Parts: sequence; structure tokens; C-alpha cells
Amino acid sequence: MTSQGDAGKKKRRKPRRGRRPASQEISAGGVVVRRSGAETFFLIIRDSYENWGFPKGHLQDGEPPERAALREVSEETGLGGLELRGPVSVVDWHFRFRGRLIHKVCHFFLMETTETITRPQRAEGITACRWVQYDDAVRLISYENAGAVLARANALLAGQPDAAPDLSHPAVR
Repeated sequence: MTSQGDAGKKKRRKPRRGRRPASQEISAGGVVVRRSGAETFFLIIRDSYENWGFPKGHLQDGEPPERAALREVSEETGLGGLELRGPVSVVDWHFRFRGRLIHKVCHFFLMETTETITRPQRAEGITACRWVQYDDAVRLISYENAGAVLARANALLAGQPDAAPDLSHPAVR
């Protein structure tokens, strides 16, 4: 039975023994587009889990997200001549890797190139790169948060940033 003095108080949970807080990882990546006449193609990559998404990777010490995004996209896809067009979104999600809880924050940037030939970075688990039109990218993208990033990038390309989906809520991978 609770006394009246305790009625408005919430119980605080004690942390479980052996449970560690999530490790935070900061990454940056890109939504790369290539234009051919009136058509726009998006670059997607297939990871070692056979899922399609966008190239991304960890920031190096002191590296700004914009520079990391350009470096990672170039390394994972073999593309050069990448031009940064601006930020798309910052997405965060939680996942488990080898028993550890990870909180990942990834800065995505819109990039453009005229190059067409890619070289997937197999050492990093990138098994394929593919240039596709928007509708095909929507169909192929495996991760919900990557789909939202794609939709936002497409809206930005169309000059309709307000039509882009709200990415302020964390997505679960």
C-alpha cells in the first residue's frame, strides 16, 4: 500500500547488472546521382548481407562529416569526381553487433558525378554497385531509413525540400 506522499512519485529502475550502455558510432555517406539527359540515376550498393543501401562509413579522428562522406563514397564505389551538393539528413538507429548494442548516427549528403564506372570495395563487404532510376531504387532499397533518405534526396533534387519526409525520428534498422 502506498502512502499519499508516494502517490505522485515514479519508481526509478535500477540498471541491470552486466548491461552496458550503447556504444555510439558516427558515420557519413552519400546519395550519389548521375544525370544523363533528362534522366537521373541514383547509385545504390549491395552489402555483405545482400541488402541494398547507400555507401557510408566511419569518420576518422577530427574529420568533418562532409569530408568523410566524400572519402567513404569514393573508397566504397571507386568513383571520383564527386561533387558535394548539400546535406540530405542525419539518421540514427540502434542495432546489435556481436552482442553489443550500437547507436549509429549517420550524416548523409547529396553528391553528383559524371562518372559511370564503379568498383565495389569488396574488402569492406560491398558486393555490387548499381545505377538505377528513382522508382527502381525505391523498390530495391532494403533498409527503411535508407528509403527515407532516398525520398528526401529526391525531393531536394526536385526543388521541393518541404515535400521531403521528416527524418527527425530515429529509425530502427
